[in-house]
Amino acid sequence: MQEKWQYQNYEIQEGLKPGSQTFRYFFEIFQNGGKKCNYCVWISDDALENFAPSREFDDVVASQKQAWHDWVKEKIDDQDFRNRALKIDRQGSQEINLSEMSEHIRPD
Repeated sequence: MQEKWQYQNYEIQEGLKPGSQTFRYFFEIFQNGGKKCNYCVWISDDALENFAPSREFDDVVASQKQAWHDWVKEKIDDQDFRNRALKIDRQGSQEINLSEMSEHIRPD
C-alpha cells in the first residue's frame, strides 16, 4: 500500500495493486490493528480514458482519489464493513459485495 490516513478511529491504507496490468486500487480498513475489510476499485481497460485521457494509472488515481475517499468514508459512516468492489466499465459502475460471492469474481 502506498498511502495511509485516518478517518474516525480507523486507519486506511490505499494503493494500486502492484504489478497489475489492469486498474485495481485497494483500500484496506483497520481498527485497533485488526483488519476490518477491503474496498476495491476496478476499472476496465475500455473505461480508463473516461477518467484520464492518458490512461495512465497514476493520472486516473489523481482524478478520482477524492471521490473514492468519500465512498470509503460513507461506507465507514454506514458501518458497512463487507468486502466491496466498485466495478467500473463503459456501461457505468456497479458495487459488488465480495463477502457474499460464492465463487471467484473476475474484475473484468
